[in-house]
Amino acid sequence: MSALRGLVTFRRLECVSFAHSLIYFGLLYCWLGLHNTQPATVILGYTHGCLWIAMALSCLYAARRRILPLRVAVAVAVLGGIGPFFGSAEFVREQRRRSRAAGRRGESA
Repeated sequence: MSALRGLVTFRRLECVSFAHSLIYFGLLYCWLGLHNTQPATVILGYTHGCLWIAMALSCLYAARRRILPLRVAVAVAVLGGIGPFFGSAEFVREQRRRSRAAGRRGESA
């Protein structure tokens, strides 16, 4: 597990979350759109499923290590299977919260 310490960062998880949202959008487009192509739907579906499992485990690990707040980890792990957009939105909210907190610290110094 010590090998994961340097790999799992807030920024990396955020980037993978946005990539996951794009993959999921592609899946919805292929499945619901006019381009209902079976191979693309299958590939994007499996990619979404595997990526969701990896993101859920990574975010739960990050929450345990206090890299992520529990709220973000739960959004990714629980709601990410239905739609990873929830997790991406929580990453944006957390980034804004951290920026505001850093700004307040800078003003008081």
